[in-house]
This record gives sequence, structure tokens and C-alpha cells, in this order.
Amino acid sequence: MKKILMICFVAVLSSCTKDFLDRSPLDAIGTANFWKNSQDAYLGLNGVYDVLQDPAVYGGSLNNGAAGLPMYDCFGDNLYNNYKFEGPGLFMEGTIDPSHYFFSGLWNSCYKGIFRANSVLENIPNIPAGNISDAERAQLSAQALFLRALFYMNLAVYYQDAPLILKTQAVSEGYVAKNTYQEISDQVIKDLTTAANALPMSYPSSQYGYATKGAALGILARFQLYNKNYQAVLDATNALMSLGYGLNPSYSQLFTEQGENSNEIIFSVRFNEDVSKNRENFSSTYAGIPRVDEQPMPNMVKDYYCTDGKPITTSPLYNPGTPTNNTPQKNNRDPRLLASVYFKGDIFITDINKAFSGNTATTYGLKKYIRNKNYPDGTGVFAGGGQDFIVIRYADVLLMRAEALLGSGTTAGVSALVNQVRARVNMPSVESVEGSNLSLGTLQAIVRHERRVELAFEGLRYFDLKRWGTVQSAAQTAAADNVTGYSPTYRAGGKSEIFAIPLKELDANENLKQNPVWQ
Repeated sequence: MKKILMICFVAVLSSCTKDFLDRSPLDAIGTANFWKNSQDAYLGLNGVYDVLQDPAVYGGSLNNGAAGLPMYDCFGDNLYNNYKFEGPGLFMEGTIDPSHYFFSGLWNSCYKGIFRANSVLENIPNIPAGNISDAERAQLSAQALFLRALFYMNLAVYYQDAPLILKTQAVSEGYVAKNTYQEISDQVIKDLTTAANALPMSYPSSQYGYATKGAALGILARFQLYNKNYQAVLDATNALMSLGYGLNPSYSQLFTEQGENSNEIIFSVRFNEDVSKNRENFSSTYAGIPRVDEQPMPNMVKDYYCTDGKPITTSPLYNPGTPTNNTPQKNNRDPRLLASVYFKGDIFITDINKAFSGNTATTYGLKKYIRNKNYPDGTGVFAGGGQDFIVIRYADVLLMRAEALLGSGTTAGVSALVNQVRARVNMPSVESVEGSNLSLGTLQAIVRHERRVELAFEGLRYFDLKRWGTVQSAAQTAAADNVTGYSPTYRAGGKSEIFAIPLKELDANENLKQNPVWQ
């Protein structure tokens, strides 16, 4: 496995905080000359955070590489990946194979991050006591555990079985076999639990972006929910909800650079447009069409309720428009739709007053997270930007807790959690529309719908579909939209629910075997 056979530590300094961006990189500093003091420890740790900015992880791309995690709503019924070669489009149509670079992207980046995290964990304990405080040693090690767990969580969720490597390796040690999902899962939970117990609730403003106790609890809750360990989710969310997070007053602002310091954000990956190596492309777009490789699907647009809290199929407020003019559809709708989707005639690049002509295959344009103007320094909307990507936020925590309550067989408190999320955008409460004393099944449908519209286009849809066992029905829903040039299908046997181990990794390591569903 080429990306695991790394025998020298190359920590390319990036930033988990934007104030650190002017510091020098660590390109080729040998371990014999490094790991001497707390400054080295911080630099080494920043090298782990740097991997989160990889295009295949959270940095994203625009017509120049494999899709990153921000695009994972394209796996399912939320978005159409028009540039199918980026990965999701081919995956959804069942025409991708293990040799495609999409599968290598996330795999390689995760193991690069794991190697760097292991190096931090091995070397920080050896820094002389007079050169680093005990508190710094514990805190930095806890951050490395958090990051390693985040990388392994993504490997486990998407590839299922993968090598579990917990120390740096010599070449002779690198040809390893797969571990089971359960073994990886146990390690992720162990690392996140340890990190949550050691991390602080916050940092000085100059270190904003480092993982906190809340970040560890939030990712722990997410992974435990995926594993259907509902009591563990309730325990983690209960602890997290006491840490002072809240909902940002403006939903739309949250996904702009102006909302990056919101109290709703529990953990985000930081980017800076002013520093070329720290830019992102998940918010990039073209000047002639909004984010053409991610197009909102018609069924997704229809799933947003009207402002009376009713579906478009029953609300008298809904106006479907015409086949050539969908603009009336946006009237009297959930404000989250207007913050997330462009309709024909909407201005999508404000500094040149560019209107969306409806020239996408789905007739809708992606708005959420996407830049709507060029930077003052002349950087275009199609170039690298400085928008942070939110990995987990408080609204997600509220909805995870609601789902865990239902999973535990409890309906009490579920409506109140959903109501908090709805109230932020002035949508009616559950009681005022759906009613009181609702069954567990009815509340489950409400929570799942709320997750879809609240978290749309944040890369979590496929994660949810896999957990709910609804990947196949989502593929059928997407196919029913009849988008020109798009033929989504469900591949029986698991190929639509598990990523293939990259063929190059199998060729390089005879001990590594392909997932059975891809053999």
C-alpha cells in the first residue's frame, strides 16, 4: 500500500487556525532534528490538520479531480453529479470500477492523515519535560487521537474493512491485511472517548479551529448513531448540549465566510483564500452556471415544505409554475430552500449581476456554500477560496439526539428537539402541523425529513441513507426524476453501499484483499 509505506515524516504545515497560515512548512524535517519542544509539537499536529484540506477530504474540487466529502450528497437523491468522472455520477450509474481514481482519493488521504497522527502520538511523549508542559502534551495528543479517529471513521463508513494501523511503520511492516469493521469501530470509539475526556471546551481566539471536547463528543455521537448504539448517542449529546453551543440566528449566513465563527459550529476545517496552499474548491463555481457538477435534484427541491409546514402535495400555498419556468415554486417555501437552491432568474453572482438561466440538467442551481461574488483581490468565483467547511454543527446534534431517542423506543422530547431546529427558520412546530401524541413511526419520518432539509448539501445524505438502509429507495427516487443524461441505479450485492479498495493498493500489497462485494 503505497500511501501507507511512508517512512519519513513530512508535515506540510497548514492551518487549523487562520492565524497560523504565515508560518513556514516542515517539508523534509527529519525526526532526529525535530520533536524537541512544544513548537515542534504544534507544527507536527498542524501537519495532521493539513490533510483535512486535501481535495478528496474536505477541500473539494471543481472539474479537476475526485469528489471530496462535501460532494457526498451526490450519492443518493439530493444532488446530481453532472461531471460523472469525479466519481459520484459513475458510482450512481453503476459504471465505476476499483481502478477509478475516486476510490484512491479518500483512501490515500485518510492514511496520510493517520500516519501523521501516529507520528504525533509517538513523538510528543518523548519531548523533554522542560520543553513542553504536561497540559500541552496531553491536549495535543488528544487532538491527534481525534483526528486519527475522524480519518478511520470515514474509512470504516465508506470502505467498511481496512487496515488498522496504530503506529508508524518501516517498509517491512507496511504490507498489512485488512482489519474488520468492528475492530476499526472499537478503535474509533476508544480514541474519541479518550480525546473527549482530555480536550478543552475552547481555545484562545488565535487557535480557533483546533478540535475541542465538543468536537470529539459530536463525532463520537455521529459514529455511535451510525452503529445504532443509541444510549451512547444520548450520553454524548447530553454532555455536548451542556457546553454552550446554540443555533445561529441566520441559517443562510452560516454557510458563508461571515458565519465561520458562529456558536453553532462545533468543528470545521479552516481555509484561507489569501494563502494558496490553504484554499478550497468546494465553494467554487462557474460564472455561466452555478456549480455545474452538483445540481439539486427535483425530488429534493420538492421535499421542502411550504411555510405553513405542509408538503407541497397538500399545501394551498404551493405554485408549481410551468415546465419552462420553475420560479413560482420558491414562493411560500421553507426558508432553507431559498438559502440552498437557485431558481431560474435568481442572481447567483452578485458583483456582475449574473442571473441563473436555469441551464442545468435539473433546472436548479446549488446555492448553499457556493460563493456568489469574486474576491476583492480579483480571485474569481471559479478559483480557490477561503470558505470553511463545517464538519459538525449544533443542529445536527439536536437531530441526532432525536433519532437516538426514537431508536431507544422513546418518543418523549423528540418533537421539542425538531421544533428547535424549525424555529430558527420560522417554520411551524410539530404540534401545530403534524399533531401531538404521535407514533414512533410518524416521528421517525418527521426526524428523517428534518435531517434532509436542514442538512441538505452538507455531504451527510449518503451517511444517513446507509444508516437507515434506504440507499436503494433513494436511487429509485433519483431515477424517477428522469434527469436528462442521468441513469442512477442500485447495484445489488452491496456495490452501491461500499466503496471499492483502490486497485493500485491491491497491486502494491498482496496481503490486502478486495471487499467481497467488489471481487
